[in-house]
Amino acid sequence: MATLAQVTSQRMHFSAPLALKSGATLADYRLAYETYGSLNERRDNAVLVCHALNASHHVAGLDEQGRLGWWDNLVGPGKPLDTDRFFVIGVNNPGSCFGSTGPMDPNPARGRAWGADFPVQTVEDWVDAQARLIDALGIERLAAVVGGSLGGMQALAWTLRHPRRLRHCIAVATAPNLSAQNIAFNEVARRAIVTDPDFHGGHFYAHGVVPKRGLRVARMIGHITYLAGDAMESKFGRELRAAELAYSTQDIEFQIESYLRHQGDKFSEYFDANTYLLITRALDYFDPAREHGGDLARAFAAARENRFLLVSFSTDWRFSPARSREIVKALVDNRIGVSYAEIDAPHGHDAFLLDDARYHGVMRAYFDRIASEAAR
Repeated sequence: MATLAQVTSQRMHFSAPLALKSGATLADYRLAYETYGSLNERRDNAVLVCHALNASHHVAGLDEQGRLGWWDNLVGPGKPLDTDRFFVIGVNNPGSCFGSTGPMDPNPARGRAWGADFPVQTVEDWVDAQARLIDALGIERLAAVVGGSLGGMQALAWTLRHPRRLRHCIAVATAPNLSAQNIAFNEVARRAIVTDPDFHGGHFYAHGVVPKRGLRVARMIGHITYLAGDAMESKFGRELRAAELAYSTQDIEFQIESYLRHQGDKFSEYFDANTYLLITRALDYFDPAREHGGDLARAFAAARENRFLLVSFSTDWRFSPARSREIVKALVDNRIGVSYAEIDAPHGHDAFLLDDARYHGVMRAYFDRIASEAAR
């Protein structure tokens, strides 16, 4: 199966203020996006892909710098989400650092970068921004919205805020809200960033520095949670980096330490610290049942016109299969059509990004179903 040829990132400007769940507004903003495939004459073959924490609108193909899209193994000609049949849209959310308006951009009210003053975002705010982009593209109803992890939360939110704007929701390795443990991991990562001396209260741009130490630690924490314990043991075990122990509290002794430091170093070079704070907070806040007395079934009553595919992975302890089954039960309680696949995979949470024949087979079969429905 071929990878898409070079794709070009696009920008769309919105002058109308976006009302945010916090009560604030975001005015005069832009969204970065990419599209793959062609919109058909009936304009009913569009699929929106929502990104996770550190991803972007560059979903598939090669960008201008030759970088491969983060879900290229799933999206493209002949792939499970086949761009020969579907018009696929990847969008970057407000508050990100990959082209949409975010903390690094100028704040018109202060004449400097937004920094920590950028308004707090929620998953629901992102979905409302995405809906405006879909409107501008002339699409009345999406064939599907799909996402993994935080992207899966956005796909779920679409069915609650704009249920008539999509037919199918595909939510992979996600949850109806974060557990206390997940919120705790996010908080430790945020503390690592805000206590970095180079953070300067979120206005580090004016000081010409980046809180790389905090970003490194935040990413290292994240990577530990994305991998399953058995996968980490199988890949690294207690393998030493050198032939002999250095007997040092500062040097790298084990290969797992080397791996984590490498991932942290790489992340600190391209990701924005304020964006990290914003996105992890959006993760924390997502809880559609909260407005319904904690009753998830009542929350999903709004989605009776939609159909769902939920996918989870056996070793994903950050977004465990039990959390996906909570969503499935809420849908079944509402007699909403739902398919559920629980994949026995060793990779932990990262499994939704990796090649797995069973996982991709489920995704391909479901998109085949969507395509066949549209052809009737």
